[in-house]
Amino acid sequence: MPGKPDKMTSIAYLGPVGTNSETVALTYAKTILSEIDLHPYPSIARTVQAVAKAEVDVAVVPVENSTEGSIAITLDSLWRFESLRIQKELVLPISHVLLSRGTSLKGIKNVYSHPQALAQCQKWLELNLATSHIIPTNSTTEALQHINVEPTSAAIASPRAAKLYDLPILASQINDYPDNCTRFWVLSPQTCQTGSRISLAFSVAENIPGALVKPLQALAKRHLNLSRIESRPTKRSLGEYIFFLDLEATQGEEETQLAINELSEYTQIVKIFGKYEVTAI
Repeated sequence: MPGKPDKMTSIAYLGPVGTNSETVALTYAKTILSEIDLHPYPSIARTVQAVAKAEVDVAVVPVENSTEGSIAITLDSLWRFESLRIQKELVLPISHVLLSRGTSLKGIKNVYSHPQALAQCQKWLELNLATSHIIPTNSTTEALQHINVEPTSAAIASPRAAKLYDLPILASQINDYPDNCTRFWVLSPQTCQTGSRISLAFSVAENIPGALVKPLQALAKRHLNLSRIESRPTKRSLGEYIFFLDLEATQGEEETQLAINELSEYTQIVKIFGKYEVTAI
C-alpha cells in the first residue's frame, strides 16, 4: 500500500475552477503521493511563470489541440524559462457545450469563451449563431460570469463546468470535430529521465540554404522519428525562427544522444525540454 503523503504539492493551472486545465490538474494529482494544493491563474503565461518563479511546484498547461494546433504562448514560455522541464504529457478529449440562461439560440447576441474554444467551434457558430458577437475571454470558465448578468449571452465551456456552476446547457457537442483532444504538459524544474517522447527546440545561426536540413538529417540517419515539428519567431528579427520538435524515443539512449550531439553542431542554441511519458485521460 502507498505510504502516507509526506508533503504538499502545489499545482498551477489556467483557472478559474471548471476549466479543462483544472480537469487535467486533478487527474495528474491522483498520480502523485502527496497532498495537493491547486492554484488557478488568470492566463497560460502566468501559469508557466508561477512554476518558473517557484510560486508553485508544478504547472499544468495546454500545448496542442488536435483541431487548432499548438498553443503559441506555451511554446514561447518554455523557450523563455531555462529551468523548466516536461514531466509528463496528458491527453484530454475535449467536448464543448453552449451554456446560457436564454431559452433558444435565436435570442443569443453575445458568445464568450477562450479563443481556442471559439476556434474549435467556429463552424458550428457560423451555422447556428452567425449574427452573434464572438467575444474572447482568458478562459472558458471566465466566460461564464457573463451569463447571469446578460440574459442574451452564452458561453462555450465544458459539461463539467455546467455542473459545477449549475448552468443550463442550451446546445451540446458543438465542437466542429468529434475527435477533439488537447495535449497538456506538466512542467517543473525537475528532470524526468524516462519516457517515450523527447521534446526539444533549437535556433540556427542564420537563415541560409540547408540551415534546417542538416539538423534534421542528424536525427533521420539514426532513425529518430519526428512526431511534430513547427517554427516560432525568435521575436528578434523578421525571418528568424525557433524550431520545436517532438521525437519518438524508440532508439537506444546512446544513439539518441549521438543524434542530439550532432544536431548541436548545426544549430546556435539547443534546449532539451524533457523525456517523458504520454498518457491518455
